Amino acid sequence: MNRSSIHLLDLPNERLLIILKKLNNIDVLYSLSDINNGRLNILAQENTFTNTVKFVSIDDMCLIDRFCIDILPRIHQNVKCFIIDPVFMERILLATTYPNLNKPKIFHFQQQIVLNYFTDESLLQSIFEQITNLILVNHDQNGSIGRNKVLDGTYVQRDILDYMPQLHSFTFYIGTYVDTIGLSYKVSNEDIRRTLTNIGQQHATSIVNYVSTDKAACWIFSLPFAFDYLEHLGNVFPNIVFSYVTYLLVEDDDPFKHEFFIRIARSFPLLKYLRIFNIESAVLCDLMTFESGNSGSHSIVEYSHLTSLDVRYGHRDYVEQFLNETKTYAPCLTELEVVDIHLKTVTKNFTRDETRHNCVKIKRLFTLGSLDHSRDFCLYFPSLQM
Repeated sequence: MNRSSIHLLDLPNERLLIILKKLNNIDVLYSLSDINNGRLNILAQENTFTNTVKFVSIDDMCLIDRFCIDILPRIHQNVKCFIIDPVFMERILLATTYPNLNKPKIFHFQQQIVLNYFTDESLLQSIFEQITNLILVNHDQNGSIGRNKVLDGTYVQRDILDYMPQLHSFTFYIGTYVDTIGLSYKVSNEDIRRTLTNIGQQHATSIVNYVSTDKAACWIFSLPFAFDYLEHLGNVFPNIVFSYVTYLLVEDDDPFKHEFFIRIARSFPLLKYLRIFNIESAVLCDLMTFESGNSGSHSIVEYSHLTSLDVRYGHRDYVEQFLNETKTYAPCLTELEVVDIHLKTVTKNFTRDETRHNCVKIKRLFTLGSLDHSRDFCLYFPSLQM
């Protein structure tokens, strides 16, 4: 029996669009634009692929060159939203005119962007004046918009909003570290929130976390919180639900108590990745003794979606907190990063029953220090991928 072969181009446009929609818009435009097939050229320039164009995590300068020289000038009428990294922002925005561009989303937003582009002399000023929806995201691992610059409503109004007169929707998550030594006042959430309200940003709030005696992490963000990660959260944070957050880093120089982790579970219902930076002990007792009876007065904290836990930079009490099933229920935990001696102590050299259940599904174990894969160790981590 002969098998008939169907070429991609034999499919109707509706089927082709279904297939192409599963690809990144950048890949569709780059691959199909300007090839010797008029039908695919037309499909690639559909609004589906040209209304929103994403330039993030790209290191191929040839791709950027081709977009700026050839592709963007042909689709410029369709572009409404750029999701963009600042390293390419000026070149892309000046490659052509974008009469319908009104919603940029800027990643890795830093103080240098403000200094370069949010000025009266900026080459991008005419574009900023047509923006109605703006999303700013600072996910800089160095964590700074401008060191020692307190972020508040005054900063937002003077350095950003004043340059976008048509703006009516502003979604943001930006932050900085502040050196508190030498400041004539104490940075407080109340003061920052008051300045945000004063500029009409009632649906915004702040988190100020004194991560050390001389340094504070200061973050401001719009509500509801629209992003999937949050960093440098301390003991004090607003009583709201972060519905989309899957990645969380908690950090403080005061200990995290059991009640803190109860709040975390309630406020971050979809949490998958948790990192703990805190070297302070959570209990005032013999740190070498872990008895299940100590937690009898506590409710068990449930993290239904938690898959990855990093406690390499935390006190061993937090290893106890998450591995002891009388304190925490983590049924999906598959990745653990931990100090070797902390793990051996908490599990009593991989013989302790209370910490066994939360280790059963762990597939990836990363330790600071080496561990002997003894028989007890292997029985303790039956799912471990060697």
